[in-house]
Amino acid sequence: MSDGPSVATATARPSEFQAESSTEISRTRALLATIRRKPLGAASALLIGVLVLTAIFADVLAPYDPLAARPEIRLAPPSWEHPFGTDNLGRDVLIRVVYGTRISLLVGVLAVVVSVLIGVTLGLVSGFVGGRLDTVLMTVVDITWSFPQLLLALAFVAALGPSLVTVILVLGFTGWERYARVVRAEVLALREKDFVEAARAMGAGPTRTLLRHLLPNTFSSIIVMSTLQVAQAILQEAALSFLGVGTGNAYPTWGHMISLGRDFVSVAWWLPTFPGLAILLTVLAINLVGDRLRDALDPRMKNR
Repeated sequence: MSDGPSVATATARPSEFQAESSTEISRTRALLATIRRKPLGAASALLIGVLVLTAIFADVLAPYDPLAARPEIRLAPPSWEHPFGTDNLGRDVLIRVVYGTRISLLVGVLAVVVSVLIGVTLGLVSGFVGGRLDTVLMTVVDITWSFPQLLLALAFVAALGPSLVTVILVLGFTGWERYARVVRAEVLALREKDFVEAARAMGAGPTRTLLRHLLPNTFSSIIVMSTLQVAQAILQEAALSFLGVGTGNAYPTWGHMISLGRDFVSVAWWLPTFPGLAILLTVLAINLVGDRLRDALDPRMKNR
């Protein structure tokens, strides 16, 4: 009789692992099926892959220095040698767009990483602990969310000075609220579930319960929000650079290129056009991939 529970427990644990494994396989298959049904999402994912490779190998792809001025070919129209033309200082626009890809993706991804670390941590703690701590944290979220994010970022960057690190940190610290609110709501719904009560009964502490049982169940929402947030961070970085308070003049950025090109748009249409198209295609591709991820990971979207 004494061996009954131990045997049952020993046989139950492998089945739990098998269930978790089958769940992950099912999610992967659902994601692949969604991509096959909607080729636009696959094309967007392919474009993002090309952009990532472009950002990584910008030094190899670019035969010219993006900051080197060549006055003798200033404002040259698009040609075989310079497919996107040159700017008012003779710098190759295509090369600057290629290097701008690196800055935009770097800012977008790292800013989202900062937001996720802050927002998910506070959301988990707020939803799990509850009480006064939950009230205080959600009040901070409401106050922070009441400020326009771009205006708040503009104020911080203007005060701290334009730099790449400043833009990443400012966008990260002004974009964590949505993660905190969504994760908190999911934790509030999950903490009373049977599997959480079973984990507590088996002696799991608060930290293990949060990290092992609650956090994995919020991954779907975090992934979708993060994907869409990358696109928003790229737009915000471009807006800050357009206003002259972005990463500074040390790096070629799409927003800064558009800002420089607006004064020459009547004689050199290519200066603001190609960086603008780069922003448009990048943000559109990321948003489409985010929508496909939502369709694949959200069970409520399965039949749509």
